[in-house]
Amino acid sequence: MHFIPPFLDSEFSVKTSRSSGKGGQHVNKTSTKVLLGFSVHDSLLLTADEKTILLEKLAHKLTNNGLLQVVAQAERSQLGNREIAVKKMYALLNKCFVVRKKRKATKPTKTATEKRLTAKKRRGLHKKERTLFLKNE
Repeated sequence: MHFIPPFLDSEFSVKTSRSSGKGGQHVNKTSTKVLLGFSVHDSLLLTADEKTILLEKLAHKLTNNGLLQVVAQAERSQLGNREIAVKKMYALLNKCFVVRKKRKATKPTKTATEKRLTAKKRRGLHKKERTLFLKNE
């Protein structure tokens, strides 16, 4: 397993804007919404292998400019939203490096197979009896 340590903060670009949601008049006056951007291509701190993994796994989340963006607007303060956005970004980046376990193919047990076949036979007989009953009427 490979995780990105929190040293990429210097490569994040931060934009703020007016947030929607709770806050009343405060929301209309202050820029609390945080849009955090990270350019995988231009990163100086990531290795080439790390960049290729990120570009493959996050291809659907990148903008046309190759920018990975995360938005946070849950808190009423810009600082709180910035912290949430940074945590979201690191969670997203680290998730790409988690290696999934290979699925082991398993066979159904003998009793499970027998149960399935007897249930199928019982259901088939039930349907057959139904058609015979309808023909006799």
